[in-house]
Amino acid sequence: MSKKMFRDCMKEYIAGLMARNASPETISGYSKDLEMVNRFLEQRYNGFVMLEDIQTQDLEDYLTMLRVKRNYQPASVNRHLNTLRSFYKYAIKKGWTKENVVAPIDQLKAPKKERTFIDEKEYQQLVHAIEHPTIKTIIQFLFFTGLRITECLSLTLEDVDLEEETIFVQNGKGNKQRKIPISPKLLPVLIDYKENIRPDTESNFFFALAKTGKVSDVYVNRILHETTKKLGWKKKVTCHVLRHSFASNLVKNNVHIVHIQKLLGHADLKTTSVYVHANQEQLAQAIHTL
Repeated sequence: MSKKMFRDCMKEYIAGLMARNASPETISGYSKDLEMVNRFLEQRYNGFVMLEDIQTQDLEDYLTMLRVKRNYQPASVNRHLNTLRSFYKYAIKKGWTKENVVAPIDQLKAPKKERTFIDEKEYQQLVHAIEHPTIKTIIQFLFFTGLRITECLSLTLEDVDLEEETIFVQNGKGNKQRKIPISPKLLPVLIDYKENIRPDTESNFFFALAKTGKVSDVYVNRILHETTKKLGWKKKVTCHVLRHSFASNLVKNNVHIVHIQKLLGHADLKTTSVYVHANQEQLAQAIHTL
C-alpha cells in the first residue's frame, strides 16, 4: 500500500462526495472541518502529514482543542467527529489505510436541544407584523409547506402549479424530488401573490424581487429577525423554525409520521422522529385511550 498524504486523501474524499451528489451544505461543511484537521496536524507534525502516521491520540487532541481553546459546544465537536468517521470509512473502503483511528473515540454527551417552533396564534401575529408583501408570502408559504428555505427560493414558475394545487420540489436535499400538495389556506395567498404582488420580471423564479429577480435566504431571515424584535419576542424565529413548526403542527394533528417524513423530504425516519416530542399530558391521554 503506497503512502498517501492526508491533504490528498481529503481532496479525493470531497470529490467523492460531489460525485455522490451530496448537498452543497454537506460538501462545504465537511471541507471546512477537514481543512481545520489538516492545519492542526501539519502544525503538530511541522509539515505535510501522511494518513498512515495519524494516531488516535492526534485526533483526540484535535477534538479537545476545539472544546477547550475554541469553546465549541459538544454538538459542534461531535459534528467534527462525524466528519472524521465518514472520512475514515471512505479511506478504508478505498484501501488508503487499514486502521480506523477514529473508531475508539466516543461522542461527547450533548444536551438535547429543545426545538423552537411557533403555533397558529404566533404565526398569525408574525404574518400580520411583516410589511414586505413578498416576504410575507414566503413566510406563509414556509409555514404551510415545511420546505427548506433553499428549496422554496429555487422554485420556478413551472414548479408551483396553482391549478393542480401542487408544488414540485426538484432541488431537494441530495437532489431528491418530491411533490407537496398546496393547503387550501395557502392557495388564495399564492394566487394573490402571482396576480398582484409578483413583479413584472424576466426571472423564472416563483419568488422574485424587481431589482434582482430572486430572493436571498439571508434577506428573509433578516426580516424575520427584525419582525420578532419589533413584536418583543424572546423566541428566535428563522426560516428553519417555520419548517419545525410545520412538522410540529402536523404531529399535533395526529398525522402519521411516515406522511410527515415524505412531506419534509427526509431520507431517514429517524430524522423525522425528533418532532414527535410528546409531553407527559399527551402520554397520559394516550394511556386513557386503552
